[in-house]
Amino acid sequence: MLNRRLLMTSLGATTIVALGPSTSLAASIKPDNASALLVIDVQNCFLPGGSLAVKDGDQVVPVINRIAKSFANVVLTQDWHTSGHVSFATTHSGKKPFETIDLPYGKQVLWPDHCVQGTEGAALSKDLSIPHAGLVIRKGSNKDVDSYSAFTEADGKTTTGLAAYLKARKVERVFLAGLATDFCVAWSALDARKADFETYVVEDACRGIDTQGSLAKAWADMSAAGVKRIQSSDIAA
Repeated sequence: MLNRRLLMTSLGATTIVALGPSTSLAASIKPDNASALLVIDVQNCFLPGGSLAVKDGDQVVPVINRIAKSFANVVLTQDWHTSGHVSFATTHSGKKPFETIDLPYGKQVLWPDHCVQGTEGAALSKDLSIPHAGLVIRKGSNKDVDSYSAFTEADGKTTTGLAAYLKARKVERVFLAGLATDFCVAWSALDARKADFETYVVEDACRGIDTQGSLAKAWADMSAAGVKRIQSSDIAA
């Protein structure tokens, strides 16, 4: 699996550089009742001007709004941290953002405070327009464990319940969009495959980080796991 914690130690600023889309790898797909769209972390802290801004992250919003209309099942995710979360540099005396510490579940990057429960930074983008979304998964609310994937927290064993929810609704295929391609989206996609879902990442509905080859590695890891890389134009209205 892509090691987000180690890769992110090389970042020296809180703005993330996005890469352009590649060519599509799939034919046209018509979402059905067994399909679900997972919209990952399109929150103010990760949008331009936020404390962990993804460059051009706001550009995914109109693409997501458009493709969401094709899905009967839509799930949104939010980072939802407590104040004084273990992943915040401010929680650890003398530590700075992007330094690492050892926690019981492994190496942890220390972040600027972000997506604190109930704050404007944690709110979903006001420009998202998906009124029929059926569920919001809030992750990272355990103050002692970080959480990147929509399915499983960073300890690798605590689940969010998303897989069970989707299976109860007889979902077989998941499509992922949001922020960021090579980290939270990729971790979610890999966990979706572990849960036996047919999995697609909508590349132009995401924006990614490229640090030490992380984007290429994420796509390689996802491809090896059977994740399919598509464009929004591959999704039939």
